[in-house]
Amino acid sequence: MKIAIIIGSVREDRKGDDVGRWVKEQSADRDATYELVDLKTFDLPVLTSPTVPGAANRQYDDERVTRWGQTIDAYDGFVFVTPEYNHGIPGGFKNAFDCIYPEWTKKAVAFVSYGAMSGSRAVEAWRVVVANADMYDLRAQVALSTFSEFDGDTFTPADRNAEEAADLFASLEAASTALATLRG
Repeated sequence: MKIAIIIGSVREDRKGDDVGRWVKEQSADRDATYELVDLKTFDLPVLTSPTVPGAANRQYDDERVTRWGQTIDAYDGFVFVTPEYNHGIPGGFKNAFDCIYPEWTKKAVAFVSYGAMSGSRAVEAWRVVVANADMYDLRAQVALSTFSEFDGDTFTPADRNAEEAADLFASLEAASTALATLRG
């Protein structure tokens, strides 16, 4: 089983790199294979295609979107490392989600969020979005406050965060295994 840890910020000097690497470190002794996927490396265009991604049959107008779709298609589940921007989902990450469609369906997703309110509003917004793609979102999550888990630019997770990550991985692996049967 392969799980993508998607770093969902494309900003310069972002906190997502540190958070994503920490999530990857926490997954080291798991039975599933966890891999970092950095959204920033895909340089995705803004969705302007006249073809709705759900009707594109994985045939996209832009080679960057095709590469993104192929990458996402290779995974059985996801950990979204998501910041909260202006009480919601970061625009670049939402655009990346919207650029493709069938690659997401019938897969599980868990959230590791960060922000002034620990990213909780971004996660709540994501739950509505992923439900539309027929994804299964997990209750277990890791929520990191930029006031308590970050000292300026230094990420220092609380002791409880490792336990939360372990719970998140266990739930994600179980859900990803179950959902694989629905994908055939």
